[in-house]
Amino acid sequence: MRPIRVLIVEDSIVFRELLVQNLSKDPAIQVVATAKDPFEARDAIIAHKPDVMTLDVELPRMSGIEFLRKLMPQYPLPVVVISSLSDKVFDALNAGAVDFVAKPAVSNRAQLEDFIRNELLVKIKIASTAKISNIKKAVMAQEQQHLSVKGNNLIVAIGASTGGTEAIFDVVKEFGTDIPGIVVVQHMPPGFTAMYAKRLNDQCRIQVKEAQTGDVVRPGHMLIAPGGDMQMRLLKVNGTYQVECKKGPRVNGHCPSVEVLFESVAKAAGKNAVGIILTGMGGDGAKGLLSMRRAGARTIGQDESTCVVYGMPKVAYDLGAVEYQEKLTDIAKRTYALLNKM
Repeated sequence: MRPIRVLIVEDSIVFRELLVQNLSKDPAIQVVATAKDPFEARDAIIAHKPDVMTLDVELPRMSGIEFLRKLMPQYPLPVVVISSLSDKVFDALNAGAVDFVAKPAVSNRAQLEDFIRNELLVKIKIASTAKISNIKKAVMAQEQQHLSVKGNNLIVAIGASTGGTEAIFDVVKEFGTDIPGIVVVQHMPPGFTAMYAKRLNDQCRIQVKEAQTGDVVRPGHMLIAPGGDMQMRLLKVNGTYQVECKKGPRVNGHCPSVEVLFESVAKAAGKNAVGIILTGMGGDGAKGLLSMRRAGARTIGQDESTCVVYGMPKVAYDLGAVEYQEKLTDIAKRTYALLNKM
């Protein structure tokens, strides 16, 4: 199997060399070229035809985001963005990047090398499997759905990973304020989940925030698990749904984990829930979704044709956890249809 051909776009000479040295140590990676700005990157793409590009957001002569917007229509390829803590990363994802990593704010060489080998390398390998044709496909606006039942006792739980920031938006932008309370795990580094929640809150009809322990899950509201070292669970306290965000070990390699959330929803909400598993690498959440279905919940999985990475939904489908497999454009409609039968 031939190695993954990688183009590195980074204006810092020191960091660029660190990337080359550490990525090249993996036999599955071949760094075919480097570039210090988008103009050099464009020429390198034409000359070397890389499989994956790593891209700094802040670049001379043209921003990484502007470069993505101009690049993707002409030379679509998987892009992993390297970003400091900034909501610009979501503009990059919206412009067509597959995923991102948070650049560590450290000057220690050993820590930087550890970040490259254990975080960036994994993202590059995942990105190499992504379906670029499914990134930022136009989603047709749907006729707004309405609930025929009150959602006070109902829960919608969503889990996603690679490609999920845009997929979640494409689903929840169709939700009205009558939708039952929503709990979400999207694999994301610490700090970025609060910015992502604010972005969704500004763009959607529902209210969205990063979750904190004790937050009540209310209709028309969505709580996103904080990135970092805490797992989020749904609890039922005196007849009211609440979330608990508590430090805990990684599950399936993730913290927060979709598995942990879905298992808690199965226990706390049982048949009064709809579980949705979206695009992402691996199998996080698949067994939890099966637990939800066995507890009487209704379940939906994103289909292969619209996933950026058909990993998590496939594992869930193969386990028998997915009751309905839907295109991304049809998930909101199916969610309302299931809720109206509860």
